[in-house]
Amino acid sequence: MIATDQYRFRKATSDDFVLLKAWQSTPHVSAWWDSDEPCDEAYLADSRVARWIVSFAERPFAYMQDYTVHGWEGHHFAHLPKGSRGIDQYIGDPDMIGVGHGSAFISKRMQALFDDGAPVVATDPHPDNQRAIAVYRKLGFEPSGPPQETRWGIILPMLARK
Repeated sequence: MIATDQYRFRKATSDDFVLLKAWQSTPHVSAWWDSDEPCDEAYLADSRVARWIVSFAERPFAYMQDYTVHGWEGHHFAHLPKGSRGIDQYIGDPDMIGVGHGSAFISKRMQALFDDGAPVVATDPHPDNQRAIAVYRKLGFEPSGPPQETRWGIILPMLARK
């Protein structure tokens, strides 16, 4: 088991743009993540989204974001209670995949969101992303409906409650 106290979350900055683009260009990330999303100051300034670089033992290896589900008109999670947060993430460093880091750092961030008062944490993997879905199920997420088409693509809505 991985000690979760070795994970650190720091706010992403413009100094991370090169790292994020490199991670997004890897096949295991680009298969599921829109690499056309801009990496600029406006991207970082969007107050609806908290963007994090995740490190393990001082080694940056992943990106994570959490966001208010009520920040976009017609968002597929807008029906959730006030204060609910959505999450998205990827492990950028291929050497860190498949050894338990995903479930460990996601769990740590989920706990922080619940501790900050989020009644629900939501996520929306592509229905074909079985690895992500398995991790989410392990962390207590349950599908909250069938796959659906959204303006962000096809998703499987999943929810976890404190």
